[in-house]
Amino acid sequence: MGLISFLFFQLGREPQGPGLFGFFLQSGPMAKTILGLLALFSLGSWAIMVGKIAQLRRADAQTDRFLEVFHRSQRFSEVNALAAKLGASPLVGIFQAGYAEIDSQIKSAEPERPGEKRAYRITSLPALQRTLARAAGIEMRGASRWLPFLATTASASPFIGLFGTVWGIMIAFNDIGLSGSTSIVAVAPGISEALINTAAGLAAAIPALIGYNYFGQRVRQMRARLDDFILEFLNLAERNFT
Repeated sequence: MGLISFLFFQLGREPQGPGLFGFFLQSGPMAKTILGLLALFSLGSWAIMVGKIAQLRRADAQTDRFLEVFHRSQRFSEVNALAAKLGASPLVGIFQAGYAEIDSQIKSAEPERPGEKRAYRITSLPALQRTLARAAGIEMRGASRWLPFLATTASASPFIGLFGTVWGIMIAFNDIGLSGSTSIVAVAPGISEALINTAAGLAAAIPALIGYNYFGQRVRQMRARLDDFILEFLNLAERNFT
């Protein structure tokens, strides 16, 4: 799991040197703070990605079942009766909003002549379109929730790690100046400790970047599916209620 798995990998290695965990223990307060912050970014990113995978799989499965019911049913009321059981599908929220709008328009419509039975007609197709568009926006906000955190992790983590590296190199050169030794033996430990921050930043950023691109593509596919359903819903509404 990115930075976290990297840490455990280092813990399980044969002791040939300090290792990543050893560097962490030997590092100063600033380096520990940066590594801890990167670990939190990595944990948060992986939690979001695992949650999104489960959310989208459940949504896809229930969307397929909902469309099967929608295409098989003869009346919107039949679909509405079963829609509550498939709430994970984003199409359900759109359908329920559209169904409620149609029901409201039919109930508020006055008969053309006194004593006439109320006709099952909608009074404003543009109002129905606005309702469906608003419902689609709500569903898309739910689907894309927390994705900005992945983008933030992917873009900020390398720079946070780089800051830790620069800070560590400054400390290493300061120690070299105090000791008066310029040999590679004196320089290497401080430099390698500083470079771990860059490695940790990349370990946090790369999975987040891949996850952001993947889920962004899935959300775009969902948006296209919602648009197709809205058009189909409007066609049926115009055909049967106008």
